[in-house]
Amino acid sequence: MGKLNFFQVTPKQQHLFIYGKEDENNAEKASLECKEFKSDVEEEWVSDRQQTCYNCRYRRWTATSFVCLKKEA
Repeated sequence: MGKLNFFQVTPKQQHLFIYGKEDENNAEKASLECKEFKSDVEEEWVSDRQQTCYNCRYRRWTATSFVCLKKEA
């Protein structure tokens, strides 16, 4: 079994997390597979889990989810 695909490429070539803002399990799994994960400052955390895309310094929130600034297009 290969790696799961957690992101879709938008028309602007951004990588959008496909599971939205409230899927802690998949956000954690995605961060564990990511070589670029860097924890944001604790004041910016939105999750109690330390290593999750939701707490990554390279995520930027959208209306429904977030985009990853470190994923390669």
